[in-house]
Amino acid sequence: MLTEKMSELKHRIIEYATLVETMIHKSIKGLLEKDEPLLHEVIDKDEPLVNTYDREIDETCTILIAQFEPMAKDLRTVVMILKMNKDLERMADHAVNISESSLFLIARPSLVAVNDIREMAKTSSSMLKDGIDAFVNENVALAHSVCERDEVVDKLGDKILQETTNFIRGGHDGVKRALHLMRIAHNLERIADISTNICEEVIYIVEGKDIKHHKEDF
Repeated sequence: MLTEKMSELKHRIIEYATLVETMIHKSIKGLLEKDEPLLHEVIDKDEPLVNTYDREIDETCTILIAQFEPMAKDLRTVVMILKMNKDLERMADHAVNISESSLFLIARPSLVAVNDIREMAKTSSSMLKDGIDAFVNENVALAHSVCERDEVVDKLGDKILQETTNFIRGGHDGVKRALHLMRIAHNLERIADISTNICEEVIYIVEGKDIKHHKEDF
């Protein structure tokens, strides 16, 4: 019975992660294609679904612990899903933030750094997807790969920060646009960071190895 319940719980967290991944994709697509309805869809339609998933998964985990008193690896997995539940909620919040800033930007002339945002979003989204896959399949190699990609996102974030800073220093009249673009980049960085945290937990569950403070082990 416990095995069946754990399988159902994993399936639910996959559904939740897919929703969040879709929200991130929509928020960036809305920006790049100037699709205002799509951005509003993230804010008005998808975000309420996030709240539903959050409550259901939290309740399921609590009931599972109370009824079955899982031990060892099963207990660690349930605890991790509880943490992932909150991580996914935070990533959904970041997608909403991106959509809000995108609504501001698409009504105004584009900034050059938008092209870097595209690549940054692509990497961040793949990190989330692969992070969940690594958890479900206990794939340590894939988890390490996600952790390594965090540096790629950080470098793109630094590049965008430099480009927008130079834009502001140049005396252009687009300071607010630059700030919103930096906000989008920051939210994408946070999505990548959270995906990395998930993979660090996967490695700990499977190997019992804490790599949070030992990045050089890669």
